[in-house]
Amino acid sequence: MTATRLVKPLHAGDPAIAGGFHGHLVGFVDWLRAMRYSEHTIKTRRIDLGYFVDWCEERGVRTPQEVSRAMLERYRQYVFGYRRQRDGLPLSFNCQGTRLVAVRVFFRWMTRQHHLLFNPAGELDLPKKETRLPRHVLSVAEVAQIINAVDTGAAFGLGLRDRAILETLYSTGMRRGELVGLEVGDVDAERGTVLIRLGKGKKDRMVPVGARALAWIARYTGEVRAGLAADDETALFLTRHGDQLTGKQLSNIVKKAIDEARLERVLTGGPLNSSCHLFRHACATHMLENGADIRFIQALLGHGDLGTTEIYTRVVITKLKQVHEATHPARLRSRAAEDGAVQQTQQQLD
Repeated sequence: MTATRLVKPLHAGDPAIAGGFHGHLVGFVDWLRAMRYSEHTIKTRRIDLGYFVDWCEERGVRTPQEVSRAMLERYRQYVFGYRRQRDGLPLSFNCQGTRLVAVRVFFRWMTRQHHLLFNPAGELDLPKKETRLPRHVLSVAEVAQIINAVDTGAAFGLGLRDRAILETLYSTGMRRGELVGLEVGDVDAERGTVLIRLGKGKKDRMVPVGARALAWIARYTGEVRAGLAADDETALFLTRHGDQLTGKQLSNIVKKAIDEARLERVLTGGPLNSSCHLFRHACATHMLENGADIRFIQALLGHGDLGTTEIYTRVVITKLKQVHEATHPARLRSRAAEDGAVQQTQQQLD
């Protein structure tokens, strides 16, 4: 006799409890979909609310009506003091904020839908958001080393596909999900642009793409894609079996190229899905280093807030380093020695 495997329900809470968390979570998720939130946001909210509901039920709280402001304050303290099982480290302040935002949005929805007369989360404080610099920023030479490490002669033409993917990521700075969603008709080689449909925030945007990336896309579509795709498949980048790539598959492709490049600087500490973001960071940083206006970078990356783009100005220290070397008194050579060397060089040229 085989044991029956218990499958955790999609929504937290006990479905048998009338007016319990489970039924309200189902309605909340349906509302999020009706309001056209992305599936990623919906999944994140559902998971974060699951943590909260589990915490409530461990304390005998079965319905949202039993939740008080004082209880939510205790939950906030619990999230702050929580330690991850895998490494014993606390949650980042951004992660703490995400969990609490899900609770606050849920109770705001409960109040507006008249399931509650009073919103207990209306004054729930959130931790101050951290502004972190990118963990790794590839240099121009490292980007070239990774891209050139791709074997373009690999079986089924997948090497050409992978090279076109990396060139597109670096040229446009688009997100992983945006590249996965590209269709063949979104690339306009004549105008040198790519249409990104429903990027983050459900917004379309048009971005430029370089001639080198376009050349590799043309090779891929001309030599490889036609042999992979079914007649009705419109996605630009496909798997070996002709299906649209998933985000995880794309991350594996980029991670494999990074590993094969054997960079002198080992890139560690980030999750797999951050590998595509390395090219996004590199695109923005290298353009800023070469004098691009930050507002053009904002438009390219699709940031709704300029403050999000300004993080790259903290990474670009080329000009700051030049000023530091020219003006800081603790230099290897004195100012007089440098001036003397310049005069000597001029005399030799004369």
